[in-house]
Amino acid sequence: MDLYSTSNLEKAKQINRGDLLTEQNNAQSINLDSISTSKLVDIFVEEDIKPQKAVSQAKEAITKAIDQISQKLKLGGRLFYIGAGTSGRLGVLDAAECPPTFCTPPDLVQALIAGGLSAFHKSSENMEDNILASISELKEREFSKRDCIVGITAGGTTPYVVSALDFSKKLGALIVLITCVPDTDVDHDYDIIIRLITGPELISGSTRLKAATATKMTLNIISTGVMVKLGKIYKNKMVDVAITNNKLLDRSIRILKDILGINFDESVRLLKLSKGSTKRAILMKLAKLTYTEAINVLDENDQSLRKCLNALAFKKLLD
Repeated sequence: MDLYSTSNLEKAKQINRGDLLTEQNNAQSINLDSISTSKLVDIFVEEDIKPQKAVSQAKEAITKAIDQISQKLKLGGRLFYIGAGTSGRLGVLDAAECPPTFCTPPDLVQALIAGGLSAFHKSSENMEDNILASISELKEREFSKRDCIVGITAGGTTPYVVSALDFSKKLGALIVLITCVPDTDVDHDYDIIIRLITGPELISGSTRLKAATATKMTLNIISTGVMVKLGKIYKNKMVDVAITNNKLLDRSIRILKDILGINFDESVRLLKLSKGSTKRAILMKLAKLTYTEAINVLDENDQSLRKCLNALAFKKLLD
């Protein structure tokens, strides 16, 4: 695409991004290039309190997103993140962490980033203007009304993201938008809009700073909250962890020792019998179930260890 073509410049005139909150000047950093390093750090530390406040103020929308996304996934849907640049990388990061942390199938939580996965480590900023690429990628993954999509765009205007959300809306899918501008800047008509108002960046327009921090915090809450609703956590234990390295093996052993009060050797024996499933290991030990019986009990109780323990009358462990 020729950025300086007449048609492209005409489009640029129609969108005055300079009015967006994320593009405004921050009075705190007006002389950032002439202050001491110590003062520079002080300013960043002070400003980085704002993402926490922004997330807190968006609590209602975040709560709604967790509840509605988890319902979609329980009915067989999938969760998609979509973004460009920093926003896209945050989506890729969160999606990539779900399989090892929660033992989810690779396709349950997916991420689309403008420019493809190579854009995770190599800048492909020009691809964010491609309004057809994101739609094509959703079609390739057979995105449907059963699924849900979380669009991530700090300024709320990224064409790659907005076109995908508008396409998803026509299908009847659940649509969540995460943005860092108020509705007076950019207004959209989607199911859930999470507005993380972090204010102007210390470097004008550099939304990899406060906006990205607030977005990462929000994605952490959403994905973790959804997985809790899907039964991936018992109390605060990672009972669905995928054992793929020594650290995670150690974690699984410690979970079994803590919950069951058993020693190291017995924990290892149970993990071998359960084929690496901490949840199955717990049920096999407590209720003296076979491997297959443990699978069946979990299937009957929405994969929730808490529901299984309740059904099997192990109420002491639920306290």
